[in-house]
Amino acid sequence: MLLIPAIDIKDGRCVRLRQGRMDDATVFSEDPVAMAAQWVEAGARRLHLVDLDGALAGGRRNAKVVEAIARAFPELPIQVGGGVRDEETAQSYLDAGVQYVIIGTKAVATPHFVNDLCLDFPGHIIVGLDARDGKVAIDGWSKLSNHDVIDLAKRFEDDGVAAIIYTDISRDGMLSGPNVDATVRLAQAVNVPVIASGGVGKLADIEALCAVEEEGVSGVIIGRALYEGTLDFAAAQKFSDEFC
Repeated sequence: MLLIPAIDIKDGRCVRLRQGRMDDATVFSEDPVAMAAQWVEAGARRLHLVDLDGALAGGRRNAKVVEAIARAFPELPIQVGGGVRDEETAQSYLDAGVQYVIIGTKAVATPHFVNDLCLDFPGHIIVGLDARDGKVAIDGWSKLSNHDVIDLAKRFEDDGVAAIIYTDISRDGMLSGPNVDATVRLAQAVNVPVIASGGVGKLADIEALCAVEEEGVSGVIIGRALYEGTLDFAAAQKFSDEFC
């Protein structure tokens, strides 16, 4: 099980949101590069970066921060999302040393965009499906679409995405545990790796996800639990290495 620390960037700072609400942000660090170093030193094998300003408005609003982290850790796989709505943005992130580009809103609004990117950048495109009650959210989680998560996931699998990130936004930032059942249902419906996201609060949540790894849940993104200290990343990574 791949454990992936999240670094959400807003106005150049490392923050965490509750349920995706931009007006409910907690600042955890003024220096996201230093925060990335903390997780790398604790044993992280991938980082998950989100440009929250980009997710809301589109574009690379915190590109300098993302590029600085990529320069600091050139051997570490980094996945970045938030505001990737054209090929130029994806290209610029990959040129900067990012390994994976995550497509969210644009994937839902213009599905053929994912197919185009997968053809241009094979093996480097991940789709993020953020949902509440099985329906996909868009525009920085500010709107709910009518699209079913599993239906879209199957389409993007056919397009050739490297993985799908599934986030239950009702649990994100709440430390109430991930939606394991919904994540498993999605993983069972597709053959590409599914990365869980949202709600991880303690080691027991990692244990629960490890128990379903064989269903296709290959990793988990961890955010607020790390910043508030309810989950020790090094201990979680050690557990994963030994038992997952």
